[in-house]
Amino acid sequence: MVPKLRRKLIVAGALAALGVGLVASANPALAADTRPPSPPTNNHVTGVTETTVALAWNKSTDNVGVAEYDVFKQGQFMLKVSGTTLKATVTKLIPGTQYVFTIVARDAAGNSSQDSNEAVATTKPSNDHTPPSAPTGLHSTAQTASTITLVWNASTDNAGGIGLGGYDVFQNGGKTPVASTDASTRTASVGNLNASTTYTFQVRAHDLAGNVSNPSNTATAKTKAGGGGGVGAVTTIATDKDVPWGLAFLPNGDGIYTERDAQTVIELSPNGVRTTLGKIPGVSGTNGEGGLLGLELSPSFGSDHWVYIYHTSASDNRIIRVRYNPNKSLDLGSLQVIFKGIQRNKFHNGGRLRFGPDGKLYVGVGDAENGNNAQNKNVPNGKILRLNQDGSIPADNPFHNAVWSYGHRNVEGLAFDAQGRLWEAELGNSNMDELNLIQKGGNYGWPMCEGTAGNCAGFIKPIRTWPVAQASPSGLAIVNNTLYMAALRGARLWVMHIQGGGTSTPQAFFTGQFGRLRTVEPSPDGGLWLTTSSGDKDSTPNNSNDKILHVALK
Repeated sequence: MVPKLRRKLIVAGALAALGVGLVASANPALAADTRPPSPPTNNHVTGVTETTVALAWNKSTDNVGVAEYDVFKQGQFMLKVSGTTLKATVTKLIPGTQYVFTIVARDAAGNSSQDSNEAVATTKPSNDHTPPSAPTGLHSTAQTASTITLVWNASTDNAGGIGLGGYDVFQNGGKTPVASTDASTRTASVGNLNASTTYTFQVRAHDLAGNVSNPSNTATAKTKAGGGGGVGAVTTIATDKDVPWGLAFLPNGDGIYTERDAQTVIELSPNGVRTTLGKIPGVSGTNGEGGLLGLELSPSFGSDHWVYIYHTSASDNRIIRVRYNPNKSLDLGSLQVIFKGIQRNKFHNGGRLRFGPDGKLYVGVGDAENGNNAQNKNVPNGKILRLNQDGSIPADNPFHNAVWSYGHRNVEGLAFDAQGRLWEAELGNSNMDELNLIQKGGNYGWPMCEGTAGNCAGFIKPIRTWPVAQASPSGLAIVNNTLYMAALRGARLWVMHIQGGGTSTPQAFFTGQFGRLRTVEPSPDGGLWLTTSSGDKDSTPNNSNDKILHVALK
């Protein structure tokens, strides 16, 4: 007879091979606490000023006890209070602006609840009607054939004002900004320019009340001659009423992509002919960022026809594979769940998939709104995972589980360069977004370190950082040794050349032109496909107004 403990360990090993975590203990009383608290209820607004919102909620329950409550503003962590405190005030908000807040409960073991109900509040209009001073000293510090870099001196807000909000850059007397920064950033790179051409620029400051300064002095600069390796013409391939998320290309040159909230997979030809391949069963939204997310094709797709998909279910995030039929449909009868047990939450679900040159599947996973997950190598959240094509664990993974690197907040961009190195784009919280060059077993610091802010000693430094207002990166692509990074909140495409273990100075293209940018992928014709993402954070199907764009490369 097999002893009970040995039987437990045999079962644990079998489940681990399927990507399912299990803690085995001879004495159940000694097993780790893995039960999360219940979600807080009755989250509601108790007070509003120009720049603050006060909240209160009913307590969560837990098998051991609630240690703290975390307050989130549309997925961004704002503050925490003790487990006995059932109220909080969020500060430094913008007057006359609507916000959505949720609460997450945590216990002493680090388990986190699902989000509470949403509390919606609009801050009061400001009585501050005085604009900041105009920026001064605007001048150009660098030029390429397609970009011009500008710097300027700081503006000041009026005495008694509520604070400086940021800066907007205007080109050739235009009324629409071509670049924007936060209040602490006084430099910007304007891209998508023509070679050997003279441009004029001005900068205006705005405060948190929305008051706009007079323009700065006018700066004149000329781009250099020759091709700049930038982007060219943009054309619309198709529009979509849902949110395009994962994207890959079939051998016939058609794109294949997921619709996050409609939970369907679409085939799209380069001339805009759309075919619905099927709806994936078992997909669940989170009334936030979850749903039908990343998509990737098998390295041997020509023979096995496997399509890999990362999606949220009612209980977790998971990876499936399903076969593509040449008659332009998905064989849902072939569907296999190859990895499951990734924690889900309203936000921070990650979801990007990318096969590496080694034939392994790399997976970007968010921390599920629990920063403690990112440093716990025994859970898959806040990590980059590496799997065999059947979902089993490669023997040469650094921790003998699915984890390849850890200390990540929310990974939504993965791309391999010509040397086989993995680059990653990661959304920060409130300070910095990151571009990282991934090392096997590397620790990238979250939640102790965000970009270069915090207690960062001993962690791998990012290659590049951005203020979150300029990036919130999602998709990442590499073409001819050039990185292309799509920015959601930043509403621009960042472009930089790989130089050894670093990059050239990032250049911004399309700032504000197409709205939030989600996914960028190299297309078979040598250009890019770029998707917009206007319908975020509601899990409601077909309520968006998005586009799939083609970008020519110079």
